Amino acid sequence: MKKSIKYLLGGLFAATLALVGVLGFGQSQTTQAASKTVTIGIITGTKQDDAVWKVVSQTAKQKYGITLKFQKFTDYNQPNKALASGEIDLNSFQHYAFLNAWNKSNKSDLTPIGKTIMSPIRLYSTKIKNVKSIKKGDTITVPNDASNESRALFLLKNAGLITLKSNSKLVTIKDIAKNPKNLNIKEVDASQTARSLSDAAAAVVNGSYVKAAKLSTKDAIYTEPVNKDSEQWINIIVARKKDKNNKTYQDVVKAYQTAKTKKEIKAQFGNLEYGVWDVKIK
Repeated sequence: MKKSIKYLLGGLFAATLALVGVLGFGQSQTTQAASKTVTIGIITGTKQDDAVWKVVSQTAKQKYGITLKFQKFTDYNQPNKALASGEIDLNSFQHYAFLNAWNKSNKSDLTPIGKTIMSPIRLYSTKIKNVKSIKKGDTITVPNDASNESRALFLLKNAGLITLKSNSKLVTIKDIAKNPKNLNIKEVDASQTARSLSDAAAAVVNGSYVKAAKLSTKDAIYTEPVNKDSEQWINIIVARKKDKNNKTYQDVVKAYQTAKTKKEIKAQFGNLEYGVWDVKIK
């Protein structure tokens, strides 16, 4: 009888340990699941943007067990502030140049952990079909804000129209070293460059204004290449410096950088923007 009681108590003790183990495992799994939810700060975008992130979210969930949540902002300064304060885990809305400027102004060290897309700027004309047809003394309009003007001048450099005397990432018309055709490079508001096409020989137009101006990427006489000059305009996924090697966040990057995502970007945006994470910079 005593033996039976002893075995019974032993069995109950073992069963209790097993139950505690199961509950503990369940709690561990719950904690792990919670840690697999990643909140990304993005700018309120279009249905096309949402469609791309939907594909990324599906990949993140299916392949890495990560649930992506999104916090949308309308002010371009807010996603970095939210990331620095820990309100969100990552953000994805800016290029290297914007991040570098923001870090400098805010004495921060937010860090890029993966490339996403590039929205190239283009040179358009309603009068000529080729850059080589630009004549001496022709007027070319460029955006007048510091960031986009610099980008436009690097585009003109790569098109073979000018050379620059500065290796700085931020240049102005004062940095033009050679202008063989004595072009009249006119600065106007970025939203007005497309409208200036009726008067100018050519204009540098940002991708965000192409559709509004009823232009097609096929009409461009020169497109910004992906190289060392334009690398700073590649968009990125950004984390806090301490989290740059976080495996879950690195898996989010991998979920973005897929052939499936690239296909969806093409389907939604055509040639207005494209995935560049696998492009070799020369």
